[in-house]
Amino acid sequence: ADRCLFVDSIRVSRQGGLFLSDKTVHSSFVSSISLKTQKCFVDKNENVFLVSCSWGGQTLGPVKSRRSGGKGGWVLSVSLSREEGYVGDSGEDWGQNGDNNLETVEEVKEKKGSGALNTTKHLWAGAVAAMVSRTFIAPLERLKLEYIVRGEKRSLIELIKWIAASEGLKGFWKGNFLNILRTAPFKAINFYAYDIYRSQLLKLSGNEEATNSERFLAGAAAGITATLLCLPMDTIRTVMVGPGGEALGGLIGAFRHMIQTEGFFSLYKGLVPSIISMAPSGAVFYGVYDILKSAYLHSPEGRKRIQDMKQGGQELNAFEQLELGPVRTLLYGAIAGACSEAATYPFEVVRRHLQMQVRATKLGALATCVKIVQQGGISALYAGLIPSLLQVLPSAAISYLVYEFMKIVLKVEPA
Repeated sequence: ADRCLFVDSIRVSRQGGLFLSDKTVHSSFVSSISLKTQKCFVDKNENVFLVSCSWGGQTLGPVKSRRSGGKGGWVLSVSLSREEGYVGDSGEDWGQNGDNNLETVEEVKEKKGSGALNTTKHLWAGAVAAMVSRTFIAPLERLKLEYIVRGEKRSLIELIKWIAASEGLKGFWKGNFLNILRTAPFKAINFYAYDIYRSQLLKLSGNEEATNSERFLAGAAAGITATLLCLPMDTIRTVMVGPGGEALGGLIGAFRHMIQTEGFFSLYKGLVPSIISMAPSGAVFYGVYDILKSAYLHSPEGRKRIQDMKQGGQELNAFEQLELGPVRTLLYGAIAGACSEAATYPFEVVRRHLQMQVRATKLGALATCVKIVQQGGISALYAGLIPSLLQVLPSAAISYLVYEFMKIVLKVEPA
């Protein structure tokens, strides 16, 4: 008498709907059903699940359940079809006292091409991050190139005054459009490749979370991948900004000039030092950020933040949904960028010098490095490091913030 099973609606078909009250369903009924989770889809209120059900040795088919809206029970809809892969749905789900207050739980089907769509969104997140960060720090990028490519000897203040007087304010954004064309695909591929490589390493190792060595390895592989695909655009931009670049006639003119005078492979000048540079650079950049992020999320403060975010659900805006929060995302991105730049800057200097060489005086990477040291000492390998760090700190910080933000806005699924 104290335990009842309320049946509000049963359709006369091979499908049925039952309302099961938490307080009235006997435990023996629950224990008689073996539930094995196949896929679980949870809404913002954590009340929708999709599981498979077997009862008495017979597979009955998928079970769909939804928490009753404030009623304290469950609606159980079972397909009795034994056809493999068949998912039965009743037309309506009924709540306690026959109130039609429950939405129909639709089967979630994997759509063909959804993987490609997620990849596209993932790449766009990285591309937008590059566009925003590069435009923001374009003046610092221009100063860095003046020191590296032109061998500028003036102080930073003097150089700023000279550019402003000779070219005006727009001179600080000289070559920025081409820089975006170069860095947008580079960053997009870099971010995406890192997530893919890290995911694949996790599958191979069977671990729940990537180890530090896996993070560094994935970062190195991502850097190499992006370099191989995007180096030609970087070479063209360097030639355009260098001495005499103004006379080449823009992007198309510089491309045509290099192909006609030095051949196609001139677009890959500096490939070896680029790979040597980007492998450790990617390893440090992504590895350091991921390590810092993981350490925070495993801390009491991080776990509390994740719990608060789950409780807030979709009511939180995109910035509030950032796992690290905006300030910490900026900080960790800046730290990762600074570590990466300091570790690999000499390779960057050698690469730029290789890109500026012509065929008649072409030297190898090692010979170029020796020549730079002979002419200016070890410090020449760090020429422009200060403006470069001033550029990298905000660039890396903004890049990570915008990337994490765009992944939330575009609803990018994990790789």
